Amino acid sequence: DLFNKAHPRGHERGWSQIAENFYGTTMGKTFSKRTLKLDAPPAIHVYGNAAVAEFDWHFTAVRRDNGQTQHTTGRESQVWAKIPNTGWRIVHVHYSGPAKTGVGEGY
Repeated sequence: DLFNKAHPRGHERGWSQIAENFYGTTMGKTFSKRTLKLDAPPAIHVYGNAAVAEFDWHFTAVRRDNGQTQHTTGRESQVWAKIPNTGWRIVHVHYSGPAKTGVGEGY
């Protein structure tokens, strides 16, 4: 299983971990409604049978435990591979919060 996902609450390896831990628990059990919007079209860089997509996003969700709306922003990069007889597939995702640009931040 080629797919890996690094996110602020953990690192999932393989589609079964991603489906269960990230989409099932982190997203599904935590939020009753979720919306993800990109700030702009993704920047896509193709290198033969590999590609990288990068973009900034805004996430809005309603928490199941208290009904409160939660807003977050972040950056994401996705690595894609062209798999023979299959086509393009995501093989790695990484996301993090907005860049820290203040003195002494982000190190």
